Amino acid sequence: MARPSVAEERTRQIIDATIRTIADRGITGASLDRIAETAGMSRGHVRHFAGNRETLLRESARHFYHDGAERDSILPAGTTDVAGALDHLFGPEFASPGQENAVVLGFVEAARADAALAALLTDAYTSTHALLAELLAAEHPAATAEDCATVAYGVVGIALHHVFLSDIASAATGTAHAREAAERLVATLPAVR
Repeated sequence: MARPSVAEERTRQIIDATIRTIADRGITGASLDRIAETAGMSRGHVRHFAGNRETLLRESARHFYHDGAERDSILPAGTTDVAGALDHLFGPEFASPGQENAVVLGFVEAARADAALAALLTDAYTSTHALLAELLAAEHPAATAEDCATVAYGVVGIALHHVFLSDIASAATGTAHAREAAERLVATLPAVR
């Protein structure tokens, strides 16, 4: 197996440092100087390997949302059924408060002023709705495609609402309540023809 080039290694190191910097300092605190400091490089090296800040934020978001994924979905690779999707969306890794939420909020904030970044984030969530709608359709063959898409949108909306609220409110009781709301929404779909 060939060894990755130094440029690939450095770029990956800078992307990881960017994500850590956003998690620690928010999007406004993720300057090229701070990213360089976190990466243990000079600002010039960061620009050489990763480009300007906008390009770096886009590549970091692409890595954050899609690295290693089979699809552009926020669901993990290998999610094959609705229960698995719900386990992820309402499980401790996704639904608990933490620095990943700060990174997501940072990318959302930056996307307001960057159409390319906004498109990348929109694609990640749209692909999640589409994948969940496919899983729902497979388990609820009597449901229309439109109904599956609507329920998928609602489930992802409930999950994201819970995630962002859990950063400022207790997640202890909220996670069970949010999952129950999502399960009730799924239960509105007919199961058989």
